[in-house]
Amino acid sequence: MSVLVNGCPTEEINIKRGLKQGDPLAPFLFLLVAEGLGALVRKAVEIGRFKPFGVGRDGLPVSILQYADDTLCIGEATVDNLWTLKAVLRGFEMASGLKVNFWKSSLSGVNVSNDFMNMASTFLNCRVGGIPFKYLGLPVGANPKLMSTWKPMLDVIRDAGQCVEGSG
Repeated sequence: MSVLVNGCPTEEINIKRGLKQGDPLAPFLFLLVAEGLGALVRKAVEIGRFKPFGVGRDGLPVSILQYADDTLCIGEATVDNLWTLKAVLRGFEMASGLKVNFWKSSLSGVNVSNDFMNMASTFLNCRVGGIPFKYLGLPVGANPKLMSTWKPMLDVIRDAGQCVEGSG
């Protein structure tokens, strides 16, 4: 294996074993590998195989959001997108040696029929999720104008502030 540094490959590294549990390099290595998934999805969009979701008035295309080991793949509800997503995830598994945990994954749809959602969840072997759902602790799909949307997060922030004040 070699690593690209500023576009140039380093000398080859002989890989014998993986990192030990708790190794401080593990999160960094995971992020390097996870970037490969983002690149695969972006390439699928670029070549027209995956249709992203358009956000805002200008329809800004959004296809993937990643933070550490949390990933959202976002696209139009089509059978072609399902096939592409399944191929991208399988290719990522084969290239990286990592496994996507489909039982911990869910599929959520906005204005998508229950029949399509059930078919898609069976095809991808994951569960159907509801809306709103939480991503990184924030409610996605909830009404941002309602206080009830923000109350849980405000409570966490308030509780964290009390811990800091009381620990002095």
